Amino acid sequence: MIFSTFLNGLTIAGYLFIMAIGLNLSFGLLRIVNMSHGTFYLFGGFVGWNVLKVTGNWFLGLLAAGISMGVLSFFEEFFLLRRARGKTTMETLITLSFSVICADLAIWIWGGFPRQIKIPKILMGQFSIGSINFPKYNLFIILFAAVIGITFWLILKKTKIGMIIRAGVDNFEIVSTLGINVGRLFTWVFAVSGFMAGLAGMIGGTFQMISPGEDSKVMIYTLLIVILGGMGSFGGAIVGALIIGMIFTFGSVFAPQFALFFMFAPVAIVLVFRPQGLFGRRPAK
Repeated sequence: MIFSTFLNGLTIAGYLFIMAIGLNLSFGLLRIVNMSHGTFYLFGGFVGWNVLKVTGNWFLGLLAAGISMGVLSFFEEFFLLRRARGKTTMETLITLSFSVICADLAIWIWGGFPRQIKIPKILMGQFSIGSINFPKYNLFIILFAAVIGITFWLILKKTKIGMIIRAGVDNFEIVSTLGINVGRLFTWVFAVSGFMAGLAGMIGGTFQMISPGEDSKVMIYTLLIVILGGMGSFGGAIVGALIIGMIFTFGSVFAPQFALFFMFAPVAIVLVFRPQGLFGRRPAK
């Protein structure tokens, strides 16, 4: 019972991490709360569902979900957010307004009914771990999140662009004085953030379902991860996703009436004693 719940917690943590790593990068670098991130999740799931319905190829739907949301987030940053650069309140209101508009647009296009995305045949079925049966698709989510985590780690730690992003998280004013086009960097990081949200929408919509209102719920979980782990921290996104995923899963099984309390309590405690999060750094002055 406990081991199977633990595996389910890893699954939840996996797809939340895919969602959170993108938001954490844009949040850490751009210093704005991107409230449209959850809408990218919702839109990505619906786009992936449409592509799967037309082509019958789940993996093509996954790619389409990521690319389409990457393009949408690119245009949001380039045409809207860039004009309000440095005005935190205005930036947040822009992303919130964009989120509301896109959420209503999703209802207009796809209706208010939930959609269940079919698991690809190659990932159907279960395998056994001792006496425990575990779905293959759940294992795919865990492994996919691990691959995404390793890929981002290599990019952030071993490449020049990763060094620039990490420097920008710590102090983007100094980075801009070094002749680096910070505006272009912001745009591409924001596009990658949307790309990851689109992937998470397709993966989450297959794991559960995709429906209007799901964007708000997932957005709350993602913000909890970012706040708990620390703004702009890669390790914080991993630890935060694991903590939230495990609390959500074990709380839902053993104490469902206190599940939300258990999720928000650690975040409140961390904010009191370490406002920058478990692994976040205080902004440079």
